[in-house]
Amino acid sequence: MRIIFARKLFVTAMAMGLVGGVQAAPNLDGQDGYIKMPNALTGTDGTWSWGNSFDRPYSTTWTSVSFLPVVQAGFRYVGVIGVPGFTEEPYKSEYGRYKDKVFDVKIQLLPESRYLPAIAFGRLDLFGTNLWRADYIAMTKNFGSLEASLGYGSGLIDKAFGGLRWTPERFPSWSLVGEYDAHNYQKDFNSASTFASQRKKGVSTGIEYRWGWLSTQVAHQNATNSINFMVNIPLNEREFVPKFQEPGFYSPSELPTRPSAAQWQEDDSYQIKLAKALQKQDYALVSSSYANGTLSLNLTNTRISNVGRSVGRAVRTALYFMPLETKAIKVTHTEMSMPVVTYEFFNLPKLQEYLAGKINREQFNQYVLVRSADSSDLIVQDDQTATAIAAGLQEGIDFNVVSSEDGDIVQLRSRDSLLNRIKIAPKVSFFFNDPSGAYLYDLKAVANYDRRLGSGLYFNSEVGATIATNNTKNMKASNSLLPHVRSDVAEYINGSRVKIDQAVVNQFFKPGTDWYGRFSAGIYEEMFAGSGGQLLYSPAGKRWSADLSIDALRQRDIYGGLGFRHYDTLQTLLSVHYRLPYDMTATARAGQFLAKDEGVRFELKRRFRSGIEIGAWYTYTNANDITSPGKPGSPYQDKGVFFSIPLGPMLTMDNRSVGNFALSPWSRDGGQMVASPGDLYGIVENSQRDASRFDGLGNFSERNDEINHPANANPIETFQPWPAVKLRLDDSVNEFPELSPLVQGSLLATGAIGIAALSDSRWDSLMKHGQHNRLLKYWGDGASAAPVIGAGLAGMAMAFGDERLQNTGFIALQAAAVSVAGNMAIKQVVNRARPGDGNGAWSTQPAGESRSSSSFASTHAAANFALVTPFASEYDAPWLYGVAAVASLGRTANRQHWLSDVVAGGLGGFAVGKWLWSSQRDASRYQTMFGLAPNSASITVQKSY
Repeated sequence: MRIIFARKLFVTAMAMGLVGGVQAAPNLDGQDGYIKMPNALTGTDGTWSWGNSFDRPYSTTWTSVSFLPVVQAGFRYVGVIGVPGFTEEPYKSEYGRYKDKVFDVKIQLLPESRYLPAIAFGRLDLFGTNLWRADYIAMTKNFGSLEASLGYGSGLIDKAFGGLRWTPERFPSWSLVGEYDAHNYQKDFNSASTFASQRKKGVSTGIEYRWGWLSTQVAHQNATNSINFMVNIPLNEREFVPKFQEPGFYSPSELPTRPSAAQWQEDDSYQIKLAKALQKQDYALVSSSYANGTLSLNLTNTRISNVGRSVGRAVRTALYFMPLETKAIKVTHTEMSMPVVTYEFFNLPKLQEYLAGKINREQFNQYVLVRSADSSDLIVQDDQTATAIAAGLQEGIDFNVVSSEDGDIVQLRSRDSLLNRIKIAPKVSFFFNDPSGAYLYDLKAVANYDRRLGSGLYFNSEVGATIATNNTKNMKASNSLLPHVRSDVAEYINGSRVKIDQAVVNQFFKPGTDWYGRFSAGIYEEMFAGSGGQLLYSPAGKRWSADLSIDALRQRDIYGGLGFRHYDTLQTLLSVHYRLPYDMTATARAGQFLAKDEGVRFELKRRFRSGIEIGAWYTYTNANDITSPGKPGSPYQDKGVFFSIPLGPMLTMDNRSVGNFALSPWSRDGGQMVASPGDLYGIVENSQRDASRFDGLGNFSERNDEINHPANANPIETFQPWPAVKLRLDDSVNEFPELSPLVQGSLLATGAIGIAALSDSRWDSLMKHGQHNRLLKYWGDGASAAPVIGAGLAGMAMAFGDERLQNTGFIALQAAAVSVAGNMAIKQVVNRARPGDGNGAWSTQPAGESRSSSSFASTHAAANFALVTPFASEYDAPWLYGVAAVASLGRTANRQHWLSDVVAGGLGGFAVGKWLWSSQRDASRYQTMFGLAPNSASITVQKSY
């Protein structure tokens, strides 16, 4: 296992925990509970806990996070005293005791209410070795200062368990805990060789103390004592320390002289003065132009994390330097010279009144336009002007020692306003669970040289020199049968003390509104070099984005110079990103990975109010990795968790720096990706999020009366579907056909099914004689996949379409679900044999066959017509019925259904689709399931802050 600090070290002082307390109560394994046993609680939403526990014979380092209000996930690294990790030398003496990685999850099924307890289901050791597997269900109820739980488990949690926690009102930092420990220690891994053989089920008692973020528990069980230390971090706090060192916005003691429009155009010094004033406030890549009463600015800020606040300070500064005739200001925020979002201010008197606190935000919003930037917003200066301004801003090389920048503890750096940079900083990597040592490290000194070569054209380089490492031992060689794209990491670590880790040229460009592009060539990372590019489409105001990346790569040799191995590959990945409630983002990447394996990588992350992101990935490819714990028939699939930690909330002034690291098995080759030299989605994601949140202004004015405004408070977008679902149910019931037309329709359907039944044998005979026809085979195979394809298209309509298309897609999915459920009920009654059984048209299935697999009616046909009917009705597209009919009849081509089965299923699906579309077609009655307007939340989305 490897922990990679992609942006160097993340460090924070534990004293920050004193700003506030978190009532979290993880047990020895990291899940909310008592001593060893869990409860039904999942912690306060956004609580991230880290701890270390000792419970003989186990020492555990653990972390858990309340990923959602009802979901708690945990990871633990368990060492077993008395059991060696390896039996052969030299690994036995180097590695020490046996250690295992364990993932746990708990889902709360029912929250606690006034009369009912909270109910949760949990699984320990979700995947992996399964040495610690247990399933349980628990109930928890609070009675004043007393918390009580009962539960029942299987696996290592053997049958009934329970727990109590009493927290005195006079001493809220202290708690007494007790439990009945139902852990079956005799079934533990290698228990006969450890102290677990002397332990048994029974009562445990303990005491807890909490101080701010810190907690400690000491407990006793009949055979041993345990201790658990932890820190509980509230990720949904906007900031952890006050920003008392934050510089104020621009307010000169002596007012600069504003030029006329003619003077501005004739004398570049006025632009230089404005650029210098902005440069002192950490703005970079500043360019300006003036035309027809509008002052335009392009800029980015290297320190301020919120785009609205950055633009606000730039506008305040521009008001002091703009030409006298200026009537409007346009500011375009850029990333890597790509225009991302544009702010247009049409009424400057109102702008000044708002900044002075004379009008409120709602009044000011009438005079502002926040929009996605396009290539026309990019200011292109003539060579003479650009040269003059560059000369006026030219800076010498000035090295400074800075801390908490770019995720580094400390760095020696020189950087100018064009983002040219020279930097020297430490970098550390940790490796867990290698046979040559459970804890290995690699400390380097890293030098970076970054140069802006032109508009959007950058050269980035990195050279690393090993300072200290214990990775010089004989790390166990990989036995992977795949191309060794990652599993030879041990050889790369020991290849050379000085290495070129990166030397790449990137050209970033903006081909159109909402489009972003990149071309790259050079040394991407320690193991691969090559050339390629990426194209991103990220429409403003939508929840989704998509990008395509293609990279032709060659594997580098282990010495870190300009040598290569004889392995070439083409990594091609199509990625779709979708933003969900709770500020979660789901990503799917499909294509060819580094080892030339094909498949898909799924990622899910959540961004908390502090800006900290926690996520996980799971990759499914055809790599067939049978390296343990993979095995033939059940190959290993790459998986892991990742963290992105902004330093701003932990510092006394704002900061854009972010520390990234990932935790994953490191000796794997399947599902691997090359390190991107500049992932476009990651570059523009935060800026687009800021611009699309409410009115897009964020903390633009920095007014005290707007501190708790939703645009500043980062409210949590929760998902509350029941009001809209109930309204749809009510409308559907009210629209249900009355008895007379229902009977009439049923009679017509019965007649149609009867006519089809008369042709069952003849139709099946035709299909039977054509079984060797290739077209019939393709027809049948396509028909089997049709409902899945249809449901996928309806889901895409609901996820990516406009309000009308979203509503129609949701109706289609409802209709399919209702039709399939009704069809399965009919199958239970009729129990008709399929044509392939050879028992006749209306014979029943043989004894022992499941009624769910009976022939009448066709579930595929029901789903097909249910899915297309809402779209055909809404968009007046009767041809869709023809598509559904062809797809449904394909079930007779492979003799899975009789003709009458298909007719019955199709009529049923049509009827349900028509009924639900008629009752729910008015989209204005239902707010879109995942919709959020710029200034308001929908009925299905609840804002809490």
